[in-house]
Amino acid sequence: MIKKLSKYVGEYKKYAVITPVLVTLEALMEIVIPLLMAQLIDNGIDAGNMGEITKYGLILLGAAFLTMTFGVLAGKTAPMASAGFAKNLRQALYYKVQEFSFASIDKFSTGSIVTRLTTDVTNVQQAFQMIIRITVRAPGMLLFALIAAFSVNHRLSLVFVAVLPVLGLGMFIIIKKVYPLFNKIFRTYDKLNNVVQENLYGVRVVKSFNRQDHENEKFGKVSGNIYNDFSKAEKTMSFVMPLMQGCMYTCMLLISWIGARMIIAGGNDAAAGLTTGQLMSMITYTMQILMSLMMISMIFAMMTMAKASGERIVEILDEESEIKEPENPVTRVADGSVDFVGAGFRYSHDGNASSKKVLDDINIHIDSGMTVGIIGGTGSSKSSLVQLIPRLYDVSEGAVRVGGVDVRDYDIETLRNQVAMVLQKNVLFSGTIKENLLWGNEKATDEEIRHACKVACADEFIEKMDDGYDTYIEQGGTNVSGGQKQRLCIARALLKKPKILILDDSTSAVDMKTDAMIRKAFAGELADTTKIIIAQRISSVQDSDLIIVMDDGKIESCGTHSQLMEKSEIYREVYESQNRKGGDAA
Repeated sequence: MIKKLSKYVGEYKKYAVITPVLVTLEALMEIVIPLLMAQLIDNGIDAGNMGEITKYGLILLGAAFLTMTFGVLAGKTAPMASAGFAKNLRQALYYKVQEFSFASIDKFSTGSIVTRLTTDVTNVQQAFQMIIRITVRAPGMLLFALIAAFSVNHRLSLVFVAVLPVLGLGMFIIIKKVYPLFNKIFRTYDKLNNVVQENLYGVRVVKSFNRQDHENEKFGKVSGNIYNDFSKAEKTMSFVMPLMQGCMYTCMLLISWIGARMIIAGGNDAAAGLTTGQLMSMITYTMQILMSLMMISMIFAMMTMAKASGERIVEILDEESEIKEPENPVTRVADGSVDFVGAGFRYSHDGNASSKKVLDDINIHIDSGMTVGIIGGTGSSKSSLVQLIPRLYDVSEGAVRVGGVDVRDYDIETLRNQVAMVLQKNVLFSGTIKENLLWGNEKATDEEIRHACKVACADEFIEKMDDGYDTYIEQGGTNVSGGQKQRLCIARALLKKPKILILDDSTSAVDMKTDAMIRKAFAGELADTTKIIIAQRISSVQDSDLIIVMDDGKIESCGTHSQLMEKSEIYREVYESQNRKGGDAA
């Protein structure tokens, strides 16, 4: 995991290298200062030598200035390295998600991906800054202080040797208990993000059904779980401080008691004695060791969270999309013909052959330029069928061919540029109408945009708006109606000038008259484009060259309207039900 993440330091590596050097120099200077203080006390103050006091005073001033300089520089370079690392990592995650197939997106919930891009990256960023600064400073200070203490008086320093193993064992036990809790907390964060996102996305439905109390209860339950788990983790982590302070204050008491006896003994035996300055330096080193251990306890807490976050980030980075570019891709789509050859499909990711087939043994031939209608009940896998054409998913069995070539042999960008798809859930992005339409073709002229809108019957309402094509669309298209949104999405698809146009129930929100006008415009303007229309209304597909009736992932029947009226019971029942009470079909 560390090797995988460290490569995203990238161009900020120089700051990541400079910071530990500066921190090490800062720690060394802080270790030197107590030794200088001991010399000042013993050789200057106790001896009454003003020259020594002045000399060591100036040296101490210089040492303090250097310590401050190294600390300030490290404080500047560390954030630059960690912020840059987080920027690169977040960018890598975002780009990776853009490469995901629909199957990969299905594997990770939207809320989980958002958590990994935000909370998890922030945790790793903070841990990285700790690694290059505090993680170098704390162990370095601890090591240098111990070495300095032993150099002052190795017998007195044996107190540390007796206490530190007790502290280390206690820390190990605490961290071992806390780590699983942090893993659980981050999984609960995913659920919290899903609840919030779902509530905000469907806020109109929530309010119209007066379900605010239900949503509050749902949010409160997940939030409460996070509180309980965090409380439990923090309670366990709270034992770190008293354990550490208990050990180190024991050290201070023992050093003070033993040191005082050694100073007294020094009057009789200089070899066994200890000077006042040396005792002061030993107490200072004890405080430095205490501060180092306090920092180490913080590092352990942060690293525990960061480890859980890092593993979740690497899951995204290591995810391999099922949709992969071929080694020698085809870069030209000859025409809009489509062939399904024994095509089968499962959503399962585990390769289990016993999992339910969503599509089974689909065999269809569609000539270029044909208009094909697809009808079927809810759950009959109509959308799954057409999503195989632009490789939003790959078949589990058989093949799908476009222009006589297996779609898995195409360059993905080439294929999708020639297959325009208006999905069942129409999505508009925040920005002007024109900016949304340019998603279809960013180089489209104003004339081409107007023409596409005319074919999609969107021009009539756009021109009535005060700002026309510069009208601002709110996120999700909330300030336009469902029918207007559908027509804008159709116009956006038309700007691609595709060889295949797929409308996945994309005229359900428009009235019958507008639906008929759109189909008529398609017939005149898109004669060479293969048009595949999924619809619930028979009237939307009955003039198609071929109509496919889907039932439970299989083709129940196919043919023209008149042929299906004779041989397809499902088609006939739908037709009659829609006409019995003045339904859609004429």
